[in-house]
Formats: sequence, C-alpha cells, structure tokens
Amino acid sequence: MVGIRWLAVLRMASVLALASSDAEKLDPHGPGQQKTSLFVQSAGKILNREYGDCVRAQVSDSCFQNDGVSFLLLDARTGAVLASRWERPERPIPLGSLVKPFTALAYGEQHSFSYPAHICHWTSTGCWLPRGHGDIDLTAAIAYSCNSYFRMLTAKMSAADVLPVAHTFGIQSPNPTSSGVSLAGIGESWLISPLSMANAYLELVRRRDQPGVRQVLAGMEKSARQGTGAEVDRALQHRNALAKTGTAPCTHLKSAPGDGFVIAMLPTDDPQILLMVRVHGMPGAQAAKTAGRMLRRIEE
Repeated sequence: MVGIRWLAVLRMASVLALASSDAEKLDPHGPGQQKTSLFVQSAGKILNREYGDCVRAQVSDSCFQNDGVSFLLLDARTGAVLASRWERPERPIPLGSLVKPFTALAYGEQHSFSYPAHICHWTSTGCWLPRGHGDIDLTAAIAYSCNSYFRMLTAKMSAADVLPVAHTFGIQSPNPTSSGVSLAGIGESWLISPLSMANAYLELVRRRDQPGVRQVLAGMEKSARQGTGAEVDRALQHRNALAKTGTAPCTHLKSAPGDGFVIAMLPTDDPQILLMVRVHGMPGAQAAKTAGRMLRRIEE
C-alpha cells in the first residue's frame, strides 16, 4: 500500500495517468494481469521520458553528460520492465558484489543459516577499505560489501555449493571451476545477466521471512542508510530504500578499470520498484549516487 510519504508522487502520477486515458490499466507483462499502481506507472514514464533517450541525444538538462550510464526499472510486484536504457540486458556479464547475497544464502544452506563473525583487518585480509571494517557480521558485510568477510565465507566453497541457490533465484550458475573469492563476485568467472539479477533481487523480497534472507535484506537496508549505498538514501526525501552495490571488471568496448553497479528497491517495507544502474568507469558507490539522483526525480 502506498504510504502517506508518497502523496506528492501520487499527485503527479494522477496527472500522468489521466493523459494515458486508463490510469488503472492491467499490466500485460505481469503474472495474473495484476494492476500496476499509479506510482509505478509514473516512475516508468519519468525515467523513459527524461533518461531513456539520453544515449541518442543529449537534449535535456536531466540527461547524463556521458553515455556511461545504463539502467533497468522494474515493477517489483510483477517483474515487468517499466523503463530501460541497457544494451542487451539479457547478456551475462560480471556483476561484482551483487552476487554476495546469493553466495551468503548458499553458505547458509550448508551451515543451518548460522553465519560466523569476522574481523576485517583492512587490506591485509583482502578488503577494499584500507582501514578495514573491524568486527563484522553478515548484515554489516552486506551493508559495507566487505570483501574480507566474503573471502572468509567462501574459502571452502565451490561452484557446486552455489548451484541450488542459483537455480532457486533464476540466475546463471558460476563457471564449474569457480571457487573461493570468485563466488563473492571478485573477478569475472561468474557471469549473470542484469535482467536475471534484477529479478533475483525481487525474489529475495518475496522470501524476506526466510532464514538468511532476513539478514541479507537487513544489510541492504543498512547499506542504503549508511553503507556503500548511502548515496541512495541521501538523495531521497524519505530514507526508506534497500540497496546493494558492486564493482566489476568493465565489459564496455571502451575499457575502464571497472564498472559500478547498484540495485535499489523502495520503499523498504513493501518495494514497488527496483532500479538497477551501471556506471561505466566508476565504483559501486558512484553508481549509488546516480541511482539516488534518478530515484529523487521519481519522488519529486
């Protein structure tokens, strides 16, 4: 149910819906022909109008100033794509730390969903943060995308350990020879299509009361509030998003040191939209800043 905080969005959505002559039309792409909310409809229209054509023509002040941004906007209830600016989103590519929630669930299934604590000693334990994260549990490791924690978690894992979770969530399986840190999204041996990954995160929300998933979603909420995805909440008028960031090897023709990714869903308690963003040549935290700016435009 849309909360009071979305009233401003709904007012704008009402205007857009009247223009379409059918504000409550059935979504032809969603299971069971579910009705799409006014908020979801307006979100798709705004991003398609203001960002969808930026690749072809830099004509709007709202457009990004380079062609290094890709995005997918999905209806969180149905999985329908509402807006897109992503060439071949069905093609598997490395997605970095976006895989960590699913690796964590694979570990949990083999350990009764009991997750160890860990001390991240900066780069000496293989983390991206020079000063380290200190004492950390799974929820914090998701929030801060701690490589040290996931190096520890995946030390004895193989690709076969991840197969059941990959199947359950509809994502491509890792290379059969993958093991250890490659299962935490480090490197490029686990390739997943952006569209499959976006839908996998929607499935996480549907399973939010299951063991392991609760900790993962708590980590995503913390990420948006104060972790690597904090730029998402910072851009919003109301702090109520779930976010996960990642940085992966670049797959663009014009190569860069890496590409940043973020998946953001909002509102937290009952997500209605999922926005997945990739920023060329930037880390995941920069992708979160871009996603926040786009979500703020929807919220206004």
